[in-house]
Amino acid sequence: MTITTCIFDAYGTLFDVDAAARQVAKQPGQSQLAAVWATLAKDWRAKQLEYTWLRAIGGRHIPFWQVTQDALDWAMENNGLYDNALRAKLLAVYKECPAYPEVIPMLKALKEKGVNIAILSNGSPNMLVPAVRSSGIGEYLDDVLSVEDAGIFKPHASVYDLVWDRFDVPQTEVLFASSNGWDAAGAAGYGFATVWVNRHDLPQDRLWATPHRTLKSLKTIPDLV
Repeated sequence: MTITTCIFDAYGTLFDVDAAARQVAKQPGQSQLAAVWATLAKDWRAKQLEYTWLRAIGGRHIPFWQVTQDALDWAMENNGLYDNALRAKLLAVYKECPAYPEVIPMLKALKEKGVNIAILSNGSPNMLVPAVRSSGIGEYLDDVLSVEDAGIFKPHASVYDLVWDRFDVPQTEVLFASSNGWDAAGAAGYGFATVWVNRHDLPQDRLWATPHRTLKSLKTIPDLV
């Protein structure tokens, strides 16, 4: 199998989605957040994904940035946090999520192999642009694809169609990596070669397809190309 194109999910795969809560919790005067930041981050992420699925099923699409804010509002209330200034700080940091440590070396190695490299994300452009810029990964990317062009969230097949529309390569030449087991499964069912980046040692989702490989991080992705 020849891989000509490597596609990455963004949040949780390239970008550390826990960073906003963790970083703001370290700031002066944030003792209440410091006590619950890990739970807040978990709740925030869980609701963020849940809302994408519910909106896709209900045909009520909105940009992922609004979904992210709605999920944070739920998570803050669930953790007894009622502070608009804190909310604003969390969202500001989230818009510039840092990349995981292995991301830049991994992307650089892929670039040297001459493959196409892109992001395919639920994220809306007004989220992805600052995240790509602040993390310093833009020079390694050929494109940043957003579900906004499909009008529905993953794992709908029309989202994965965006890769074919952009690069016009056979599905079998695409390596898709995601930290979300359900996303990797959806991409596998679509026909991509897939890697599930299982950072938290979670059980595999029971869905209509399964990822082809499971890794702990992105570090060895270049070895698959």
